[in-house]
Amino acid sequence: MMTKKTISASRASLILFLCQMITALEVPLDLSQPPTITQQSPKDYIVDPRENIVIQCEAKGKPPPSFSWTRNGTHFDIDKDARVTVKPNSGTLVINIMNGGKAEAYEGVYQCTARNERGAAISNNIVIRPSRSPLWTKEKVEPKHVREGDPLVLHCSPPVGLPPPIIFWMDNSFQRLPQNERVSQGLNGDLYFSNVKPEDTREDYICYARFNHTQTIQQKQPISVKVFSTKPLTERRPTLLTPVGSTSNKVELRGNVLLLECIAEGLPTPVVRWIKEGGELPINRTFFENFKKTLKIIEVSEADSGKYKCVARNPLGSTHHTITVTVKAAPYWITAPRNLVLSPGEDGTLICRANGNPKPNISWLTNAVPIAIAPEDPSRKVDGDTIIFSDVQERSSAVYQCNASNEYGYLLANAFVNVLAEPPRILTPANKLYQVIANNPALLDCAFFGSPVPEIEWFKGVKGSILHGDLYVFHDNGTLEIPVAQKDSTGTYTCVARNKLGNVQNEVHLEVKDPTMIIKQPEYKIIQRGGQVSFECTIKHDPTLIPTITWLKNNGELPDDERFIIHKDSLAIMNITDKDDGTYTCVANTTLDSVSASAVLTVVDRPNPPFDLELTDQLERSIQLSWIPGYDNNSPITNFVIEYEDGMHEPGVWHYQTEVRGTQTTVQLKLSPYVNYSFRVIAVNEIGRSQPSEASEQYLTKAANPDENPSGVQGIGSEPDNLVIIWEPLKGFQSNGPGLQYKVSWRQKDVGDEWTSVIVANVSKYIVSGTPTFVPYEMKVQALNDLGYAPEPAEVIGHSGEDLPMVAPGNVQVHTVNSTLAKVHWDPIPLKTVRGHLQGYRIYYWKVQSLSKRRRRHVEKKILTFSGNKTHGMLPGLEPYSSYKLNVRVVNGKGEGPASPDRLFKTPEGVPSSPSFLKITNPTLDSLTLEWGPPTHPNGVLIAYTLKFQPINSTHELGPLVEIRIPANETSLILSNLNYSTRYKFYFYAQTSVGSGSQITEEAVTIMDEVRPVYPRIRNVTASAAETYANISWEYEGPDHVNFYVEYGVAGSKEDWKKEIVNGSRSFFVLKGLTPGTSYKVRVGAEGLSGFVSSEDVFETGPAMASRQVDIATQGWFIGLMCAVALLILILLIVCFIRRNKGGKYPVKEKEDAHADPEIQPMKEDDGTFGEYSDAEDHKPLKKGSRTPSDRTVKKEDSDDSLVDYGEGVNGQFNEDGSFIGQYSGKKEKEPAEGNESSEAPSPVNAMNSFV
Repeated sequence: MMTKKTISASRASLILFLCQMITALEVPLDLSQPPTITQQSPKDYIVDPRENIVIQCEAKGKPPPSFSWTRNGTHFDIDKDARVTVKPNSGTLVINIMNGGKAEAYEGVYQCTARNERGAAISNNIVIRPSRSPLWTKEKVEPKHVREGDPLVLHCSPPVGLPPPIIFWMDNSFQRLPQNERVSQGLNGDLYFSNVKPEDTREDYICYARFNHTQTIQQKQPISVKVFSTKPLTERRPTLLTPVGSTSNKVELRGNVLLLECIAEGLPTPVVRWIKEGGELPINRTFFENFKKTLKIIEVSEADSGKYKCVARNPLGSTHHTITVTVKAAPYWITAPRNLVLSPGEDGTLICRANGNPKPNISWLTNAVPIAIAPEDPSRKVDGDTIIFSDVQERSSAVYQCNASNEYGYLLANAFVNVLAEPPRILTPANKLYQVIANNPALLDCAFFGSPVPEIEWFKGVKGSILHGDLYVFHDNGTLEIPVAQKDSTGTYTCVARNKLGNVQNEVHLEVKDPTMIIKQPEYKIIQRGGQVSFECTIKHDPTLIPTITWLKNNGELPDDERFIIHKDSLAIMNITDKDDGTYTCVANTTLDSVSASAVLTVVDRPNPPFDLELTDQLERSIQLSWIPGYDNNSPITNFVIEYEDGMHEPGVWHYQTEVRGTQTTVQLKLSPYVNYSFRVIAVNEIGRSQPSEASEQYLTKAANPDENPSGVQGIGSEPDNLVIIWEPLKGFQSNGPGLQYKVSWRQKDVGDEWTSVIVANVSKYIVSGTPTFVPYEMKVQALNDLGYAPEPAEVIGHSGEDLPMVAPGNVQVHTVNSTLAKVHWDPIPLKTVRGHLQGYRIYYWKVQSLSKRRRRHVEKKILTFSGNKTHGMLPGLEPYSSYKLNVRVVNGKGEGPASPDRLFKTPEGVPSSPSFLKITNPTLDSLTLEWGPPTHPNGVLIAYTLKFQPINSTHELGPLVEIRIPANETSLILSNLNYSTRYKFYFYAQTSVGSGSQITEEAVTIMDEVRPVYPRIRNVTASAAETYANISWEYEGPDHVNFYVEYGVAGSKEDWKKEIVNGSRSFFVLKGLTPGTSYKVRVGAEGLSGFVSSEDVFETGPAMASRQVDIATQGWFIGLMCAVALLILILLIVCFIRRNKGGKYPVKEKEDAHADPEIQPMKEDDGTFGEYSDAEDHKPLKKGSRTPSDRTVKKEDSDDSLVDYGEGVNGQFNEDGSFIGQYSGKKEKEPAEGNESSEAPSPVNAMNSFV
């Protein structure tokens, strides 16, 4: 059966193992051997007098040894003392003092002897002393009266205890007294004050002595200290309170801790530093304690001897003290004697070498008897620190003691000589399994014993050859070391031990495993408080090993907190707090190795608010503010913001004062008079701003004259005969004192008048009446309070009130640039007649009639304003082939002046709009009939129509294009000689002498035979467009209950069609959200009809509508018309009511029911569609599918020039070249007009809509 053991690859374990290998050969306990002491009490043994005394002495040997004791050099008869017993099978003494015994009775020096037939071993001399914690001697403690700045020493003088007590100072509340560079405790327990301050006054300076062995604390009487002040304080250079003098000596033993102390007094408090004369302080062993007043060197050696100087320094000078340190040494081993196992006839040596300062004496004992008086043994010879053995026999077995001593101590070692004749035996268990990690040392045991000492050989494998060479290390204790084990080192190893009495062998097994590695380590994180973080830790390991992953925080366990979530390969921390800051370590352990990786988590947040605000250097106009920064929460403070509150004028309102760098904690602040200041400080770092600090104490500045005058002084007139002087009043803290008022002064400019002044209360304006119209004035406003006036204020220029301009511009001329744009010139009016600030000139213009259609229309007046002293302007957005009138008026701050005489002008022809409709009827095998309506806006005299068409095949490819010119007076055309069952696309547009207009498109199909066209069919798609919407209508022939959709997009764009679903089976839809002045393409389709869609139509949205200056509701003719309409509606309602009561229908209703024409339906509020009415000029019934825009619709043909590009409203402006920099507006007036837009009588429904 294989046993299993793991070998650690750590260097510490290897060193420990090698140390064990160099110890003496262990004799199996089944063989005869002299005694060996295995356990004993310490040399200096301080016992608790309240407990039993246990003095240990354990030993082994064969046969088992017997024990005896000496006390103070004489035999200690245990049997005669009933309180003393010996533990069974042991030499350990137990002294029972808990039942009335006294520990002091058993003080002394004890030594144990373990003896059997082969020799005797002895223990160290064990000094037994009971611990003591005596009470403080009673003394009268006088109060200490000390002058401020003087030094003070409070003596503790604790009682002498065993061991010495630990001293500390506390108050009556058991709180440790604070210590610092000025106040500190010396090594002797006294409390030293380099200089005292008033805050040192107290009555409870108490020295405590803690005795650890007895777990008791003794207390000295409280000391009272009273510090009295004397001004001024006298500064002084340092002097030493301890040690006294300029030099002293110190002796310390090797290996101990060296403590050197210097405590100085002085004012200011001195600072102490240490140097070693002629050398450097030892690195890594030197520490400074007690605010650098104590120099501590650990593990001192003879090399640390020398002169150490402490220097105490303050601004007035320095003092120093030199301590000569001598390092002595109690004896310490160089070579301690080791047990010697020899076979009969062999030779050997015992060596006992020690060192010390002074050099120790070496003495030998054999079986606890000085060797000089011990029985003679011819096989041994003593030579100083060495005993030489030759040709030993079994009688030579004995225990030898070596004692090395000097004045500072002694060393005692037992070593036996055991003469045996034994064949080899291997003590390591057979088939032991060793497992190691690759590239680490492997140590294979072969513990053995034999006398003579056997020789050891190693083999690998069953029939392997003997191992040797650089790949292996063979140790004296039989261990085989493979310094760097590899995978091929795995296998069975055989150890063979042989001497002259025989040989023996043993097999062990080695397995080499892959190392555990962290292939993804946790990374450094900076996280804001309240966030979350995840540390990853992914490992790779030998498949035969089972790893465990442990997470540590700051090398300790993770907090027991549900916010810490451990996953297979990561650690997550939720809702992070400040306490989560630290180093997180992932530790991967297997039975053979351990690897770890760490990452730091830094938790950042906004800073904590500053605190302890203090105001100093208080002057009338400045003060110094200081504060202590709050914790920056791991993100450095970049700056501090200082705010102030005026508790007198604006309590509770905080204002920005200034800000300083994050390294600054004081600032000099400028102050204003007569303000009750409080300050607060806000810290800022990269994360954000802290909460404001607590407010500082209040500071009231004295009153003074105002430092400044009101700002924003202006002079304007609200009426033609007044001057209104306004200003921005001073804020409360700007008043600088009580009784704030203003001295307001004015005089007419350039006429030599004296200043007129008046003093007013704390207001913001003053009105001067009886002034001439629009004349310049000089003004100034001066602040004053109960203490006097502010500095002389600056003068400003203003004007009295304006009145309307007196005259109109003259010599108005109009030049038409093109069919939609005209340029207007006029002469400016004299500035004196403006009677105010000239704001510009305003042009009113309106269309009188269209030259192509002699009909009247509602007049819509439009307005353009040109800022400044302009003499010309451009009129955009005119309709071609029309008559216009205009007039020009001057504008100032009061309003408009009189209008110039109306000027008539005409615009030339332009290109027409698209034909109003195009429909295709009567399809046959080879012909189609086309019908159309003239353009809504001919924009001139039509000279012809142009028709283009081309076939479309089944793959939607277009065939050759055919063009036909049609006279302007035609409204229909029959196309013959067409291909049967072929789809055609038609393009149709009108022409004037200027050029061709917009086209309208349609598609149609010739039939296969003389039957009706195949359903379904969507045709006659028309669009009536406004600025941002368009009303789309169509005709449909086909099955009922079809769901339509409308697709549209920007004409000429390659973008995908946008799709809108039509509710129900209506044949109209309103497209909303369109862009003004943009050409769109549109088509209509039916869901579920194999994707059938209509032909495309193109329309253009109108320009942004001009604003209307004149409210039509205020015109007299409109009011009269509305009254007449209302009366007519009332009569119709009465007739309706009478007819309904009789069960009949009124004629209008019958007519609507009979025709049911969708073209004349009123607007529906649910989808924004509206009915339209026929043009009064047509005198013909509307054909099915035709559309005439209502007055509410602006189609794209109305104007090719958008007013947005040129004009402006009342506040609009033009540049010198007529380019537009504003907007325009328009007014409507009802005037007789001719043209395409008739002034028809409104229907009752429209009249009602208008009325509402």
